[in-house]
Amino acid sequence: MSQIIEANWLIIAIVLMIALLLAAWLLGRATKPTARRSHRPDVLDEGVAPAQRNQALIDSPVAMTIVPATTVDSMGGLGEVIAAEQTGNAEAEAWEEKEAASESEPGDDLGRLKGVGPKLVAALHGLGVSRYDQIAAWSDADIARVDAALPPAFQGRIVRDNWTGQARFLASGDVAGYEGKFGKL
Repeated sequence: MSQIIEANWLIIAIVLMIALLLAAWLLGRATKPTARRSHRPDVLDEGVAPAQRNQALIDSPVAMTIVPATTVDSMGGLGEVIAAEQTGNAEAEAWEEKEAASESEPGDDLGRLKGVGPKLVAALHGLGVSRYDQIAAWSDADIARVDAALPPAFQGRIVRDNWTGQARFLASGDVAGYEGKFGKL
């Protein structure tokens, strides 16, 4: 072994020198602070003129009118909203009568329906729906009306989760029938 080292000492010394230089270069590079930009210029920065596309958005007409919450809250529910929009519509009037008759009775726990969570319960209450017998009595037209009034993320759930079928069981108090068809409450 010592004969190999003695014969090739120059090559070994050069390799060690290159390794030391490479290590020193890598360590020196890793410790240098790199200059990074902490702030990128933006069209909203002071002294910068606004971009034309942003100004166009600012100057564009309003796409929709926002109705104050007090106007919507003062209405009795979905029945009155539909009646206001479709004056003279017999189905809307029948819906309004059903809602008015049901307002005097206490509400049910709509969260027991499969597929109905707290956000949907709040949305249904906002539409004047608070009891199982209301949901159980919905016609196809009523389902379409309520579905259209729900937030977009929840549309289609009435039919998909069969709320009317679930509500029929719960309105009649048939827990065993409900659990037999829809699973444990």
